[in-house]
Amino acid sequence: MEKIRLQKPDGRELILYSRRHISRDLRATSPGAEPILANPHLRWHPLRGEWVAYASHRNDRTFLPPPEYNPLAPSRSEEFPTELPVGEYDIAVFTNRFPSMTGDATARPELSTPCRPANGVCEVVVFTQDSGTSLAALPLSHFELLIDVWAERYSELGGQKQIQYVMPFENRGEEMGVTLNHPHGQIYAYPFVPPIPARELELQREYLQKNGRGLLEDMLAGELAGGKRLITATDTAAAFVPVCARYPYEVWVMPKRPAPSLAALSGPERRDFARTLKTVLMKYDALWQRPFPYLMVFHQAPTDGRDYPEAHAHVEIYPAFRKPGRLKYLAGTELGAGMFANDCVPEDKASELQAVKVEINE
Repeated sequence: MEKIRLQKPDGRELILYSRRHISRDLRATSPGAEPILANPHLRWHPLRGEWVAYASHRNDRTFLPPPEYNPLAPSRSEEFPTELPVGEYDIAVFTNRFPSMTGDATARPELSTPCRPANGVCEVVVFTQDSGTSLAALPLSHFELLIDVWAERYSELGGQKQIQYVMPFENRGEEMGVTLNHPHGQIYAYPFVPPIPARELELQREYLQKNGRGLLEDMLAGELAGGKRLITATDTAAAFVPVCARYPYEVWVMPKRPAPSLAALSGPERRDFARTLKTVLMKYDALWQRPFPYLMVFHQAPTDGRDYPEAHAHVEIYPAFRKPGRLKYLAGTELGAGMFANDCVPEDKASELQAVKVEINE
């Protein structure tokens, strides 16, 4: 993996990654030269026991611009500088211009509920310079590089003193609220462990203490043995529709070994993980011959300095589609009560995905 670090005119960091040599003559660009003055803060929700971020400056972020004003495409005109320079590289990571959290936040409103500065990190990961492709369509070697990038960012961001949890994710499709259609994802690095992974880890810890084996390790073993919901598997990784799927076509992807993070995977394990995840995304796109909207979230061990032997790194993918032309919206029972009602049986959706034939070109 080749990489270079650059500083944008507005002071933000830009990191370029490539499978080949990157010219040291590249110069970072940004849509503006003024420093980003975001100052988000967190407020405690006493009934939910969780922090809520407030970042009103995000209302000014770019919303579905025409292709000629795509801020994630390489800069082609001095009159319209974008986030990326022209040059030979594969993947770009930069500090979000409209962050929900930032390392130098100082805001601490005096309110009846506890407040604190939102001292985290928000990064954008541009998967490719090609705005007309998708993550699923990237060559396998490019996809493998992306796994390495996610692993490196986990280690680097997690090494910061205030960061306790690093979560890469991709929102894909306007149905999922995407504001830019260029293939990209984000990384949120939180100054606390968010409630969903915290609850997952609590249950995994209880299971490990009771059974001497990991919860996801045993779930995966059952799926590999039964095969009814198994989507694809390699020597060291597998993907399946979980028996408890809350969303139609929901898929989990994980290494067979209960590694706590992508960074803890060996080179061959990362390659297998890349192939497995790419296969699932290709199946999604091939299912109805159209771009498939989804949310893809990485769950890994916290980075607060403690040991998490129960943690088993994995990806959870929540598609928006219920059937062609119909979306799965969260409504009363999901949002109001937290109980998901799935109109589709996991085994049926697994069968549909199993039937989709895809071929990965090396």
